[in-house]
Amino acid sequence: MNIKQMTVDKLSVKIFPNRTLMGQTAAKEIKEKIAELLKKKDEINMIFAAAPSQNEVLDALADDGEIEWNRINGFHMDEYIGLSESAPQGFGNFLKAHIFGKVNFKSVNYIDCAAVDPEKEAERYENLLKNNPPDIVVMGIGENGHIAFNDPPVADFADKRGVKVVKLDEVCRNQQVHDGCFLRLEDVPKYAITLTVPTLVSAPWLFCVVPAKTKAKAVKECLKGKIGTGCPASVLRLADHAVLYLDGDSSSLL
Repeated sequence: MNIKQMTVDKLSVKIFPNRTLMGQTAAKEIKEKIAELLKKKDEINMIFAAAPSQNEVLDALADDGEIEWNRINGFHMDEYIGLSESAPQGFGNFLKAHIFGKVNFKSVNYIDCAAVDPEKEAERYENLLKNNPPDIVVMGIGENGHIAFNDPPVADFADKRGVKVVKLDEVCRNQQVHDGCFLRLEDVPKYAITLTVPTLVSAPWLFCVVPAKTKAKAVKECLKGKIGTGCPASVLRLADHAVLYLDGDSSSLL
């Protein structure tokens, strides 16, 4: 199988001929890292992205019968503000359908999309993560280069907050329509709670899974552009243990 590999600054990049192999390989390597960490620790903390781009890796992880999920605390990295608790577009609900509700985690920790006070909810989740520092992050990259909901206008590589309330930019909101999560731009919430860039990259192991042609421009900017908040995902090039998984479509502009 023709798998291409390269390194950009510190970031390891793996390019696969198709999306299925990309997701399955990422899941296999995540599983291996989980097993390695659980030999040294009683339990670990994992943060997951919620998006259709993560379907293959999440499904492969959930279907694996050997991972000791009962020693893993699960978190998600962002959530809309203002959706109902049962809204299928909610990222907590997405992850519940794809992995949180499929395997027996030690704990699952949701961001409350219906919180009366989003700032207090962000503070609560930030404190939760301070008490449970992440070991592994499974993430993607947005069409505007965002990681979690750190869009270019609000991303801060030196953010003093661990979790914050943000306004979503229009490219980000349009992506939710392109992904089929919402029918119209008008239906997409304008605000969200997100883990900040420093929180995400604080994890010692980052696995970034990015398929599809809609991500090709962002991938090119991430790997070949300037490291900075113009493309927040470019911060991965500074991370000591990050791997970027691409398919033929997302890597088509490299």
